[in-house]
Amino acid sequence: MGANWETFVSAEPDLAKTVEERFGAFTHHVLATLRKDGSPRTTGLEVRFLNGELWLGMMPNSLKALDLRRDPRFALQANPGEGTGMGGGDVRISGRAIEVTDPRVKAGYTKEVEPPEPFHLFRTELTEVTRTYVQDDTYLVLQVWKPGAPLRTIKRT
Repeated sequence: MGANWETFVSAEPDLAKTVEERFGAFTHHVLATLRKDGSPRTTGLEVRFLNGELWLGMMPNSLKALDLRRDPRFALQANPGEGTGMGGGDVRISGRAIEVTDPRVKAGYTKEVEPPEPFHLFRTELTEVTRTYVQDDTYLVLQVWKPGAPLRTIKRT
């Protein structure tokens, strides 16, 4: 079962704000998809949070778009930035990417974002959002959200 971005924001507004800030800190992030033979592929990607959705836009016939058309499962990691600071922690989102072909939906997206034409547009269904960070220079804290479940927080020394 997946959830859209708005569902996640409603369930965990503080964590959602942190995740959006981490993705907003840099333009390019890392997307993992599955190749035809099932092996992983990682590529760079820009993401957008608009109208209650997390959107993935891609150049026509890019390998990542073809991967997602074949198998919609993905993992997305926010760019950690330079050095080891990672203010806000390391954030990752997993889910399914559903290609949007409806011209009205794509027109609404292009009203907010100016992608090169033509392009592939994918709406995401989240299956997991994870944040990992260090607290008080002592604890490694892992927060995991899954649709329909409460936020789990694990602290390790």
